[in-house]
Amino acid sequence: MTHDHPAAPERGPSRPFGRVITAMVTPFTPDGALDLDGAARLARYLVDEQGNDALVLNGTTGESPTTTDAEKETLIRAVVEAVGDRARIVAGVGTNDTRHTVELAAQAEKAGAHGLLVVTPYYNKPPQAGLLRHFTTVADAIGLPVMLYDIPHRSGVAIATDTLVKLSEHGRIVAVKDAKGDLTATSWVLARSDLAFYSGEDALTLPMLSIGAVGVVGTSTHFTGVGTKQMIEAFEAGDTAGALALHRRLLPLYTGIFRTQGTILVKAGLATQGLPSGPVRPPLVEATGDELAQLRADCAAAGLPLPE
Repeated sequence: MTHDHPAAPERGPSRPFGRVITAMVTPFTPDGALDLDGAARLARYLVDEQGNDALVLNGTTGESPTTTDAEKETLIRAVVEAVGDRARIVAGVGTNDTRHTVELAAQAEKAGAHGLLVVTPYYNKPPQAGLLRHFTTVADAIGLPVMLYDIPHRSGVAIATDTLVKLSEHGRIVAVKDAKGDLTATSWVLARSDLAFYSGEDALTLPMLSIGAVGVVGTSTHFTGVGTKQMIEAFEAGDTAGALALHRRLLPLYTGIFRTQGTILVKAGLATQGLPSGPVRPPLVEATGDELAQLRADCAAAGLPLPE
C-alpha cells in the first residue's frame, strides 16, 4: 500500500489531505492518563492497515474538550514520530476563543503537524463577520494549511456559503470538513471556490463525492478505512455501481457508530480487537453491554465482524 507523503497543499481540484482521514480517538491508560505508546500504535494501525492518508488528532472524537493543551501537544509529537512520514497529521485546534485557537495552532505547528482542523466557534454563536475574522486570524498566524470544520448541529452556527467563498480566497484555507448535511449549499460553495470538501458524516461520503467532494474525515473509518477508500477509488474510476455496492455494505457501520456518542463506540470496538483505546473521560461514559452487542451486530452487517 502506498501513501502520499506530507507536502504543501495543492490548489485547484485537489485532495490536500488525501482521500480517507480518520478522526482518531485518544487512547488513555486504565487510570485515565494519556497513553502515548498506545496512540503511536493505533496511528500505525490506522495508516498501515486501514489505509488512512491522514489522521485528525485532538478533535471531538479525540476527546479534545477533556484533554489539556499540554496533552494535545504531546499527542501530536508522538503520532508525528510514529507515522508522520507516511500520512499527514492534522491537528484539531478549534475553540470558541480566537486567541486560544491561535495559541493551539502555533503549538501544533511547532509540534510537527502538517495541517489544522478549525471548527466553527461553538456556544457563543458569532455572526458571519465574526466567523470570517476568526478563521482568517488563525490562518494568518501560522504557515500550515487549514481545514475548516462546519458542523452547525454542534457549534450552533453554520458557515454561510458567501463566508466560505470569501474564506477560500485565503492562501492557507484549503479544505472543509462538511458536517452540515446540506448538499445544495455545499454544491454552491464547490461551484464558486476551489476548496477541497471532505464529508464530515460517514454515510454521506458517496453523495458528497457525486457533487465534487474528494474524501471523508470519518469516525467509523477506525474499522471501515479500507472499504471506504475502495469506495472512493471506485467512484473516481467511474465504477459508480461498485461504489454504491460498497456504500450499501458499509452503511450499517457508517450509521451504527453514531447510535451513541461515536468515541464511546469506537473505543469499545477497538478494545475487542486488542487495539489501544482505554476508558473515556467524563462526562462520557463507557459503552453498555447492550450498546456493544449492537455495535457487534452493525459490524457484522457491514462484513467487518468484531472478535468475540
